[in-house]
Amino acid sequence: MYAVIFRAEINQLDQEYRDTATRLRSLAMEKYGCRDFVALTEGDQGIAISYWETLEQISRWKQDSEHIKAQQLGRSKWYRTCQVQIVEVLREYHSD
Repeated sequence: MYAVIFRAEINQLDQEYRDTATRLRSLAMEKYGCRDFVALTEGDQGIAISYWETLEQISRWKQDSEHIKAQQLGRSKWYRTCQVQIVEVLREYHSD
């Protein structure tokens, strides 16, 4: 399993951002096989972590036309800076 960690310094989040984020989350899960998606914002910092079974799924998601458009809006409007890391999950623990 892999995780994509997206971190950003927020410039301005508006209704268009919220609508886009909701739509893209559904698209990632329904069309590209994303297993889970968690996003949090604190002050001017945002982080989103998505979980995937394969690197191929991540690659196909990255190339989705709607996702590309959102990335462009992110760079020009919503974020001052952003960073993406793709990591392999070596272990997973759960508490019940």
